[in-house]
Amino acid sequence: MDAIRVLIVDDEPDLLETMVKRLNRRGLEVTGVDNGEKCLEYLRTNKTDVVVLDVKMPGRDGLEILEEIRKMHPFVQVLMLTGHASVRSGERGMALGAFDYMMKPVSIDELLEKIRQAWIKTRSRS
Repeated sequence: MDAIRVLIVDDEPDLLETMVKRLNRRGLEVTGVDNGEKCLEYLRTNKTDVVVLDVKMPGRDGLEILEEIRKMHPFVQVLMLTGHASVRSGERGMALGAFDYMMKPVSIDELLEKIRQAWIKTRSRS
């Protein structure tokens, strides 16, 4: 089985680095970027199964980026992360086509399970 290709988008450098390292150690193929524009640039040239996308970032927020991802890659699954106790943002993300949302801080085990569920959905659509 091929490794699950994951793109993590978060403007908190320590959290981003930790998530990338820990998920790579668990056999996923993970890349991290620190803003939405870099996310879109990466997705233009790289295949990705699942995007883990922070809602609140400087510049364009995660909800705006989600809309762009849906246009570019309708079958890529997107997990929204919110650290601002904003269930409403997570729910809005799901209305825009996100697979699910999770509240920060998120455990790596829970995140890994959600990524696997999203990957299964991606595979069933491709």
